[in-house]
Amino acid sequence: MENIINILLMVDAGLLIILILLQSGKSDGLSAAFTGSGDLNLFAVQKERGPEKVISRMTLACGILFFVLVISLQII
Repeated sequence: MENIINILLMVDAGLLIILILLQSGKSDGLSAAFTGSGDLNLFAVQKERGPEKVISRMTLACGILFFVLVISLQII
């Protein structure tokens, strides 16, 4: 059982990395947040549409699954 959870954890981690890299940048960079340049607003609500929304939800689901697998691995 532990080997199956380890394999699922590795697959989920790889998928999570790929999904995070597929997401588009939502700001001008970290330096713009501190200097105030550009129209960066950290508290603005930006609606995702189309493929961005699907990738964002898949990333959230994979992240939750990652934590569930890690906790279940510690329980076993």
